[in-house]
Amino acid sequence: MAATHHSSRRQPAPTPEEVGAMYDRFGDMLAMLLGDSAVHIGMFVPHGKHQRVADLVALADHAQDRQTDHLIDTIGLAPDGHLLDIGCGTGDPAVRLARRSGGRVTGVTVSKRHLDRCVEAARTAGLADRVTFAYGNAMELAYGDGSFDAAWAIDCFPHLADRAAALREAYRVLRPGGYFLFTDFALRGSPSEEQVDAYTQLWCSPAPTSFATLLSEVGPAGFEVTEIRNMSSNAALTAELMCTLYKDRRAEIEERFGAEATAHTDPLMDPFRTFCRDHVDYYLTLVRKPETAG
Repeated sequence: MAATHHSSRRQPAPTPEEVGAMYDRFGDMLAMLLGDSAVHIGMFVPHGKHQRVADLVALADHAQDRQTDHLIDTIGLAPDGHLLDIGCGTGDPAVRLARRSGGRVTGVTVSKRHLDRCVEAARTAGLADRVTFAYGNAMELAYGDGSFDAAWAIDCFPHLADRAAALREAYRVLRPGGYFLFTDFALRGSPSEEQVDAYTQLWCSPAPTSFATLLSEVGPAGFEVTEIRNMSSNAALTAELMCTLYKDRRAEIEERFGAEATAHTDPLMDPFRTFCRDHVDYYLTLVRKPETAG
């Protein structure tokens, strides 16, 4: 969705401005395929009870809310805590976190359109005094050292050209003892160039690295690993749902975004689907800044 033509060459890592422009232009399309609740990977394989849903769109929204609730439980923000939401998407997860925890949330995004929606979400929820948003780059955060009690980045890291820099920035803005939760994709096997191309274009991301590479960047940033959860089934199911909804809603998408958008997207969907099914893992990683950190 980030490019205007299909290419067999691997795409360079997008800049924050390019990622923001993609969400400004195609964020609504992603919401049509992922669910409008939060626009992140959903929890289709839950810890707990199953619930019936009316259709695929309702299933996607329900899965995203369930994933957000799971992340809220994992980060455990205290009522007097202040969390930085890095890559805050639509703002709904930040609002949900503030409502459930009683704490404060500051969100940053590179999408100006999402920023407007975030501000409106906080206002509508009556939480504008505790939930605020700003335009911000995960790799160059505009906050002082030790400004936050906790931080999370939900499906933001896959977009980053320099993940190590973002880890260092998250470490810097956390107070000693603060937790940082992030989700990211990891590569397994040897996908075709066509499959990698489809992923990088549709997700506006560099190609995933191995999980070992991801973990090798956590320690040098200063963090201690607290917990790792393999949630790959949810990523695979999300890709299946995206492809199904794209086919079901293609006419609606073309009417709204134009024939050029569907002509670009059509040849990418099948290789994207097989790439996510056969070569992508998805991890939740919880890390901690040591109490003794300076």
